[in-house]
Amino acid sequence: MRKLLATLIPMVVPMAAAIAAETPLRPDQLAYRALYKEMVETDTSITTGSCTALADKIEGHLRKAGFTDAEIHRFAVPEAPKEGGIVAVLPGTSKTAKPILLLGHLDVVVAKREDWTRDPYTFIEEGGYFYGRGVADMKAMDAIWVDMLMRWRMAGKVPKRTIKLALTCGEETSTAFNGAKWLSENRRNLIDAEFALNEGGSGRTDKPLEQGGRVVVQTMHVGEKTPVNYRVEATNPGGHSSAPIKDNAIYELSDALARIRDFDFPLMLNDTTRAYFSKAGAARGDAMGKAMVAIAANPVDKAAEATLNTDRSFHSMLRTTCVATLLDGGHANNALPQRAGANINCRIFPGVSAEDVRKTLESVIADPKMTVVRTDNRGPEAKAPPLNPAILGPAEKLVAKYYPGVPLVPVMSTGATDGVFLSAVGIPSYGPPGLFGNPDGGGTHGLNERVYVKSVMTGRDLLTDLVTAYAF
Repeated sequence: MRKLLATLIPMVVPMAAAIAAETPLRPDQLAYRALYKEMVETDTSITTGSCTALADKIEGHLRKAGFTDAEIHRFAVPEAPKEGGIVAVLPGTSKTAKPILLLGHLDVVVAKREDWTRDPYTFIEEGGYFYGRGVADMKAMDAIWVDMLMRWRMAGKVPKRTIKLALTCGEETSTAFNGAKWLSENRRNLIDAEFALNEGGSGRTDKPLEQGGRVVVQTMHVGEKTPVNYRVEATNPGGHSSAPIKDNAIYELSDALARIRDFDFPLMLNDTTRAYFSKAGAARGDAMGKAMVAIAANPVDKAAEATLNTDRSFHSMLRTTCVATLLDGGHANNALPQRAGANINCRIFPGVSAEDVRKTLESVIADPKMTVVRTDNRGPEAKAPPLNPAILGPAEKLVAKYYPGVPLVPVMSTGATDGVFLSAVGIPSYGPPGLFGNPDGGGTHGLNERVYVKSVMTGRDLLTDLVTAYAF
């Protein structure tokens, strides 16, 4: 998932003019594009798709590149045969250096053809963009990882540090079989690594490239929130709609949702977000930048908080957030509702418990007739990995090479990744920089998902160099 594209900040930093220019693809890029296209056009949504089918195709490519039976590991469970994944290992020469793990999820958010301008499961290049479900979240990176290992194996390149690749299913659906969770709990040795590279890091332009925009920031994903869903529900004896009363489950639910809408959880900072606001704010010359620096220095600066809250991404980075995402209620057109409920999706700041958030929602609703119940348990609470210079240093140098003048900033994702399952078993997960998107998020999880061709191809080169720096 490249859920972070919608959460990054604009900063006025020059960008090489070549970023906006389209150039013919090199032969190696054309081969990558074909792999990427195949991945996007293989439906891996929970409703109509199959991660296992895509894992089959990836296995075929890896075997053609020279990977052996001992280096390819397939996994699935009987109750979820379409949600299988694959692990591949490129052995290194070092007996002491721990491996690194490249992680990616194959599944995508469901897309309905009738809602999209283009067929979501057809890979389309148009106007400098790639379109299709998963082009950004996260099949571009999946294809980069696979293509990278294939090229090295075919070229006979052997790393010092073993490189592992795990492509899993279930990241986008809380009720699905989650391959990253299963591997961490059942095949920990197979994915054992000093650290993992995963989704979450990226860059953002100040406005679309076609409108003269520039890449203004690149980020390293260092930590994330914990996603938790709750059901808020009102019940009522109901009755005939010809004799209405004010005691109505739908009205009570509506009142509760309005209270949740108007409530803000308290501001919080951790090492990652404090570094983010301090460094990113210092690179700006506007009022928002000053507010960013001010909040990093003094979290109780209400004037700075008020300024930051005008930006939806900053507002979310500074606290736990909860929002209504699904509604249901009533049972007949001519009957008073006996039940009305809503799903409340919360993104919980690291260190805050899910139970404390549930109790806060109860307090905010302030209606003893309503219930607030946690409905899922995706996994462990998120832990922020350390701001490790050995991880951030090489990434910073490569950002300077590929995006001159653009800062690399550590960031805490307001979304969620499968990195939480790795962190829980002692494998810190980082989202490297490389690709970039528009401030509007590029349709990720929404309609007409898209990513710049230039973003993907530049990101592919940067990430190849980055893994080389870590492993060779």
